[in-house]
Amino acid sequence: MDQFSSSDFGAAFKWGVAISAFQNEGAHDAQGKGMSVWDAFTARKGKIKDGTHARHACNFFELYAEDIALAKQMGFTVFRFSLSWCRIIPNGTGAVNQAGIDFYHRVIDACLAAGLEPYVTLYHWDLPQALEQKGGWCHRGTVFAFEAFAALCARAYGHKVKNWLVLNEPFGFTSLGYMLGVHAPGKFGLSYFLPAVHHVALAQAEGGRALRAEAPGARVGTTYSCSQIIPYTTNNNDLQAARRADALFNRLFIEPSLGMGYPADAFPLLKRIERRYALWRDWEKLPFHFDFIGLQNYFPLVVRYNAFMPYVQASEVKARYRQVPLTGLGWEISGQGMYSILQQFAAYKGVKEIMVTESGAAFDDVLRNGEVKDDERIRYFQEYLSAVLLAKRSGVPVSGYFAWTLTDNFEWAEGYKARFGLVHVDFDTQRRTMKDSGKWFRELLAQPAPQSAKRRGPEAASR
Repeated sequence: MDQFSSSDFGAAFKWGVAISAFQNEGAHDAQGKGMSVWDAFTARKGKIKDGTHARHACNFFELYAEDIALAKQMGFTVFRFSLSWCRIIPNGTGAVNQAGIDFYHRVIDACLAAGLEPYVTLYHWDLPQALEQKGGWCHRGTVFAFEAFAALCARAYGHKVKNWLVLNEPFGFTSLGYMLGVHAPGKFGLSYFLPAVHHVALAQAEGGRALRAEAPGARVGTTYSCSQIIPYTTNNNDLQAARRADALFNRLFIEPSLGMGYPADAFPLLKRIERRYALWRDWEKLPFHFDFIGLQNYFPLVVRYNAFMPYVQASEVKARYRQVPLTGLGWEISGQGMYSILQQFAAYKGVKEIMVTESGAAFDDVLRNGEVKDDERIRYFQEYLSAVLLAKRSGVPVSGYFAWTLTDNFEWAEGYKARFGLVHVDFDTQRRTMKDSGKWFRELLAQPAPQSAKRRGPEAASR
């Protein structure tokens, strides 16, 4: 396995850990918080694999100081978290909940006191249910509501927070929530997906403009889920299937922000957005120059042509059938995938800086004798960080790496069985135990490796 030190990445490289409001906070109705789409979705029978909910989650709402201290102990310098829209504006628009405003001031102040730089995500999937009842992201009014929310947050926290992320994984929540129906709000079909895509793309830009207007000097970014798309064979059908999948998974939201429009060249159905959902000035509003973009890569996708799959005519060749290394969720582990996707996004002329704002793996962790021996997760981080270092040395402007995630938490439709944390959580007692992977980061970030240490470069990550 490749050896490296934190100093190999450069003194300016940002080392962070990431969480999200809905997955971590709990306190689902405390101190005036409104209901989110995920509160409503988890209440529906059969939607969460283990039948759980996030009403308590890992109680970050009360234990935030302890969790921030853990991030500091592991040597991280950045703490990325999200704001719950419905904790701040319970109905999405209208009355502001001062208790919610105050809570995030306490979190930000705790980060700053610990010497952690806050990176704040405006939207990490928990849309206020009151807005969903009006159409959610399928309704243009949600764009205006989000713009107002962004402006309010910038006014409230802009004197303390200098780094903002507008959206978390727009393709993730539009495809899973408005196309496949497996995530909140549970809608299914193209008639929901296409308007949601367009309104989210508009919100991405309008939210960025609101932040920049209300918090001058702040750095404004956004995040994209992304996967290297690999055709199963070199025949033309598989190649075209991969091209269509790449348009959705990787190009759908970044290209409008760069002024390139939607990737209808590879996925012609996107032309329906122009015909049915776009107003004539929308094309001027879609572009926004982000100071940086966040990439969130977990696995590559191998796809093949499938005439029976609607619209995209491609299906995934599951990793478990291909005899490749897997996480506990059956996701392929591939440093090559990370390296390739960094190269792909760096090739856009308008991308000046990239941060890996999420990267991590779930395994079947066991707490035994007060310890969690998660060697598989350590090997995962070694491989992916080797790939990041190789990309950086090849000229990719990658400036940071944020591990997902600090503590085990509520992993959306998977519930609590999918553990991604560097810290184990006993959800009955809320007891925290640092895993070996957390201790590995503590060693990595504590001091540079001795110059005399023998180490190989990260070339193996490109195998």
